Amino acid sequence: MTQREGLFSYTTLTHAIAGATGGVLATMMFYPLETVKSRLQIEENQRRDNQNSFKIMIELAEEEGVSTLYRGMLPVVQSVCVSSFVYYYTFHGLKTFVKSPSVSKDLILGIVAGSINVLTTTPFWVVNTRLKMKGLRSFEPLRYSSLLGGLKRIYLDEGLGALWRGTGPSLLLTCNPAVQFAIYETLKREIGSNLSAIHYFFLGAFSKCVATILTYPLIFIQNLQRHGHKYKNLKANANALELILYITRTLGIQGLYKGLEAKLLQSVLMAAFVFVTYEKVKQMVHRVLLPTKLVK
Repeated sequence: MTQREGLFSYTTLTHAIAGATGGVLATMMFYPLETVKSRLQIEENQRRDNQNSFKIMIELAEEEGVSTLYRGMLPVVQSVCVSSFVYYYTFHGLKTFVKSPSVSKDLILGIVAGSINVLTTTPFWVVNTRLKMKGLRSFEPLRYSSLLGGLKRIYLDEGLGALWRGTGPSLLLTCNPAVQFAIYETLKREIGSNLSAIHYFFLGAFSKCVATILTYPLIFIQNLQRHGHKYKNLKANANALELILYITRTLGIQGLYKGLEAKLLQSVLMAAFVFVTYEKVKQMVHRVLLPTKLVK
């Protein structure tokens, strides 16, 4: 291992900063699609179920104002920044200990990094999932409007465990970024090191598309657990298995894929943009700012 490698090296920090930068910029750019996805997953509005994302976006802007498309954006951006930093730092830090990289090793590293990320950042996602729906008539009013305020209020009103609601599906969902990174890193190794921004864009888009299609039912259940469902004859604190059984019994298997089109559009575009930004920021930092003496 060289002095530029290791869990606490400058290089690992560069990966984390580049990943967080890409995540924040992509979230801000495509946030209206995130709003559409969340509304489709959580609201019971059959009229919108068969509409495409852009039509729903226009409809929401006309009915509730353009600002509704950016409802709860600040806490989401804050959460994405922290979550992306933790994931990229852990993944690339652990990767320095791996010799002869392979698909299976990338998958294992992705699952470990994802698990650490879930256990440390789930409370942020519980709060911002609720803040996205703040102010809507169909949901109970919230007594907080910020990320820190939400963490405090949920802890006081519902207990510490409520901040980690949806952790089960989230841990299972570590396979999503794990599959995404394994495909992305494998394709990068196969194509070679001389890649352009367009290569990174399509590699990021393809890897995220595959990962999202494979894991979407878990994404849907996770969102329901974090925010709370509105299904009749089902207890409020239903676990993941109870939700899956109820939805498949009442709505069929397709009920687990509600909002998939919006999620695919949002996730694929975001991932493509994230990887382009990540690779370019990483190259810039290495080229311009890499110090001659690295502190480990």
